[in-house]
Amino acid sequence: MLYQAIQYIKFLIKSTNQHGVHSPFVYNLITKCFYDSSDYEAYKLISDYKKELLKNRTKISVTDLGAGSHATKQQERVVSEIAKNAGTINKRAKLLYRLSTYFKFENILELGTSLGIATQAMSLANPKANITTIEGCPNISEFTKANFEKYNLENIQLITGNFNDVLKNLTPKTLDLIFFDGNHQKEATLQYFESLLETTNNDSVFIFDDIYWSKSMTEAWETIKQHPKVTLTIDTFFWGFVFFRKEQVNKEDFVVRC
Repeated sequence: MLYQAIQYIKFLIKSTNQHGVHSPFVYNLITKCFYDSSDYEAYKLISDYKKELLKNRTKISVTDLGAGSHATKQQERVVSEIAKNAGTINKRAKLLYRLSTYFKFENILELGTSLGIATQAMSLANPKANITTIEGCPNISEFTKANFEKYNLENIQLITGNFNDVLKNLTPKTLDLIFFDGNHQKEATLQYFESLLETTNNDSVFIFDDIYWSKSMTEAWETIKQHPKVTLTIDTFFWGFVFFRKEQVNKEDFVVRC
């Protein structure tokens, strides 16, 4: 946690808002999406979904296949505690909703379903989108799958299993968004990144959660930024955005308060 606090101070010093950005693409993204203050109807559904989870006292035996939780190492956890400590916060779920509507993502892959808070937001943004989400813990997967059915989220395919094993068996296709939200370890993150590069098109977006989770995760983020196929990145501290736009002549890396 000390590492994250120090990195956040550095982030605040380096970061800017739309006024420090000279890329039209990034400027529009910041002003029309990141800083969009509209009160969308779907926001209530997003908030209600999270509220129900925060009230849920169901106990789940958790299998951590990745770096685990900073908040607890207990195997048996209450749903409300998972939602509080590991679930996507409302602010970021709403940002995912805006991103999904802004870019009109149609084919989405999420690594790390957890309780489906982020998944629900993306589903609401485009009910016709094809969303594949992978969860490593069988018990969490079972609970969340039932929740998706309860809320009639019919455009989500939830697959249970180790990310590596599932990715090997996924039918290759072009993906518009990949949300990396599980297994916050350097080697695994870089492996997923490399293996999924073949799914990108010119407008694909990769979002990496918790790029300052640990020193090794930040190292992974720095390595990703240097990849020759990556033409543009945005560091918002909690998420790292990666773009592959060929019209971006000179590679640029932005640090933006969001």
